[in-house]
This record gives sequence, C-alpha cells and structure tokens, in this order.
Amino acid sequence: MIPFQAPTDEIFHSLRTFAGDTPGWDAELSQEITQHFAAFAEGVLAPLNGPGDRQGCRLENGRVRMPEGFGAAYAELAESGWQGLTAPEDFGGQALDHLTAAAVSEIFTGANHSLQMVTGLVPGAISTLLAHGAPEQQVTYIPRLTSGEWLSTMCLTEAGAGSDLSRIRCKATPEGDGWKIEGQKIFISGGDQDMSLGILHLVLARTGAPEDGVKGLSLFACPSDIDGLRNAITVTRIEEKLGLHASPTCQMEFDGATAELIGTEGRGLAAMFTMMNHARLDVSLQGVAHASRAHAIAAAYAAERRQGRTPEGDPALLTDHPDVTRMLDEQQDLARTARGMCHVALAELEKGEAPALIEFLTPLCKIYATEAGLRAADLGIQILGGYGYLEEYGVAQVWRDARITSIYEGANGIHALTLATRGLKLEGGAAIGQFAALVTRLGGADPELALQCEAWQGHARTLAETPDVRGEAHGFAQETAALLAQAIRLRLAAG
Repeated sequence: MIPFQAPTDEIFHSLRTFAGDTPGWDAELSQEITQHFAAFAEGVLAPLNGPGDRQGCRLENGRVRMPEGFGAAYAELAESGWQGLTAPEDFGGQALDHLTAAAVSEIFTGANHSLQMVTGLVPGAISTLLAHGAPEQQVTYIPRLTSGEWLSTMCLTEAGAGSDLSRIRCKATPEGDGWKIEGQKIFISGGDQDMSLGILHLVLARTGAPEDGVKGLSLFACPSDIDGLRNAITVTRIEEKLGLHASPTCQMEFDGATAELIGTEGRGLAAMFTMMNHARLDVSLQGVAHASRAHAIAAAYAAERRQGRTPEGDPALLTDHPDVTRMLDEQQDLARTARGMCHVALAELEKGEAPALIEFLTPLCKIYATEAGLRAADLGIQILGGYGYLEEYGVAQVWRDARITSIYEGANGIHALTLATRGLKLEGGAAIGQFAALVTRLGGADPELALQCEAWQGHARTLAETPDVRGEAHGFAQETAALLAQAIRLRLAAG
C-alpha cells in the first residue's frame, strides 16, 4: 500500500488560479486550515481506509456497527470542529467559505471516502435548514449537527422510484402538531451508525395524492431519537456493495415515525434541491479526489517498478516506457482539469452573481469530474498491471469506491439531460452567454478555442429551441465539458 499524501499544493495552485479573485477569500488562512486537516487525514483517516474496506459494516439487533477505529476517528473529527466548518457562528460553526470546505472535502475523500460519505451530508442539511427551516428547527437541529453530536441523511430513493421522484410512495400524514411518516426508503447512506448520538433524517414524503407527482411531495425533519427514545425507524438491511464497504447503505422502514414539516407543504422537492445541489458539487470533488489518488499511486509505483530495457539496453523503469507515461499524463490531466472545473463552479457559487451559470456548471462538474475519477482509476489499474487488479496497492479500491459517483446524486445521464434542457433555458437562456464568456475569459485569446466556443453557442441555441433533445443530451454534455476542460488547460498553461 502506498501511503496517502494530501495534494494540498495542487489544490491551492488550482484555487489561486481559478478562484483567486473571489471577494473575501483569504488564501493563506484557507491553506493553513486545510494543512491542519491534511495532517489529520494522513495520520488518522487514511490508515482506516483499507482496514475499513476489508471489515465493512454489520447489522446487529437492528443497529449498524461501524468498522473498528471509525468511532474514535469521528470523535476526533467532531471535537476539532470540522463538522461545522461552513455553519454560521451563531449556531456554533466557523462560517468559513465554500472554497476552504472544498479543499477539506477533496482531501477527506482521498483519505477515506467511506467515512466522508457518512459525515459529508451535514453541510447540505444545515444549508437546507437555513434556507427552509423554521427558526425553532434551526435552533434545535443546527447546533447538534455543527458540534458533531448528530449526523444527517438524505432519504429520497424508494424501490421503483430512483431518478423518477414522482413515483415516491412514502407517505406523511398530519397528527396533532406534527406528522407521522409511513413507508420504506432505500440506498440511504449512513442510515444508521454508532458514531454520533443521533441522526437527523431529511425525508421526502408524499402529502398529496399519487397523481400529483412531485407537486405532492414535502420535506420532513425526522430525528432518530426523541426525548431519549428511538423514533419508529428500523434499518432492515445493509446493502452489499461493490465499494464503500465502510459506509452503511441502508434500507429503512418508517413505521409511523414522528417528523416535522420543513418549509411549505407540497414544496419538498424544491427544499430538498438545496441539499442535493450541495451534494452534487461534493460528489464532483469525490471524482477529483479519486483521480488524484489513482495518479499518486500509479506514479509512485511506476517510478520504482523495473520492467524491460531502454533502447540503449539499460534496465528500464515503467516511467521509461512511453505508453506508461501517456497514461500517467492522462491521469494527471484528468485530476487537474476536473479540479479546476469544480473550483470555477465553487468560485461562482461564492460570488453569487450568476445563478444561471451556477445551475449550469453544477451538473457539468458532476459529469466530468466523476468520469475523470473512474477513468484515472481504470488507468491506474492498467499501469500497475496484475498488481493493480489485486488489492495490495489500493488502486482497485479506488476504482470500486469511485464507481458509484457517476450513479448517485443523479445518474450522469440525467445530468446531461438537465444541461440540454433546463440548463439552456434558465433566465431566458442566460447560461449560454455566461458560459461562453467564462470559457473566453479562461482561455484568453486562443483562436481555436474561440472558434469552438462560437460553434458551441450555435449548437446550444439550437438545442434550446428543440422540443426533444434526449438523443443529443449525452453528446452535448461531452462537447460542453471538453470545451471547458480545454479552457482550463489553457489557463493552467498560462501560469
């Protein structure tokens, strides 16, 4: 196993390049904070990654037991304040920016994706409560999440209702001053665990008739414990997965569980999108982390592994072979361009000046970065050869853990369709011009890029007027991602 080293220098080179003009961002302070987390990730989180993968989670008497060492690591994480990094100071948080949080999140995933999965939904839950929760709900739940006393989940998916949320059947009915939830949810990351004292489940449930579709859905805060007693929530099984073995993915039964309405009845999907959009950028960073980790493992291995001879007849390292250097270069390019793409989107999010552009960049980052992570991991296995296919060096686990990223938080095909439909029509098509301006700004005066950008705008405007774009959505997403990636490469090359 090649020890994990946080790519802090690479991350902050990218942040300074693509987000350095963000108002109020203190790069030096941000890097200092991130370096503290990097030391924690290297010394505490990363050593648990392999053992946690091998041991996995288990269900005992209806409760989830995490792998050895995870509880102690989480206690240290929470005690150090990392769960409240971006939360408002009034609720016990540190009120730091999205750019610093992104650097921490990438390092966390690279060190231990499974634990990051269980803890990483808290910032989105806090944002959802701040945007849609009543003041009493904010006071009740946010300090618990910020301190690490509680963790959170996002309960959307049901059997037969994956990407089509209009098919949700989990039902909420009013009772007294609150609500009762009945039904089953599946694929719930961290649906139960023995690290935090409680869990805040954010549950999307039906309050209207089935024929109302998504308009009949509402969002609820459903705590795991009420006044020291377990709520009527049961984990019926832990899924057996390809990867993320140390992250409990649960099937859950809500049997009249007590819950509180968040926001307005019938507007649950809009409220949940606050959490989902945060999660989608976080998943994009997971793709970056896997690409970076796969390259680090492959580069270290190739620099020491002797294989064959040079044209001069001397013993050769793998790095002496052009086909290997080609693959290493591709891995590095994937990590850097995906990271840059995410940092561009996060900078726009922090500025908040172009909402349509943010809505357009979010699915684009999700598609490109997760596919970059998968491709880089696959190349890592190829570079290591037979040892890549074994578990010894960890690159096989990188591939297994990364594989879900292009599926969860919206399958990439769904995001491609979103780009080609809603993304091109928001605010009267504002994102088309804003994206073209962004590409031009990043790429400078490169004439080839300018021609590609002009052609892209024509294609985008045509699609915006086309009634059915399903057959073109994938190709348009790839074209758009390639254009932005090329602009990012040019900006990196310019220094």
